[in-house]
Amino acid sequence: MLEDDTVFAYKVDNYYSPENDRGILFSDIALNIDWQIDASELNLSAKDKVQPKLEDTQDIFEYEVNYYE
Repeated sequence: MLEDDTVFAYKVDNYYSPENDRGILFSDIALNIDWQIDASELNLSAKDKVQPKLEDTQDIFEYEVNYYE
């Protein structure tokens, strides 16, 4: 659990590219993650609410592909 004064940041290596935007549903039971918080307490973006389950993402993770070429 994060504290109230926690600052969350992440680093990226290029400009945002909508055609390459990918994700999976955080609450997919296949991930087996205990988030220790009820989903009703979360403030998710519209995009995050409709991400696919891991089993439905075979086409989004291609290994050994350079997406920056």
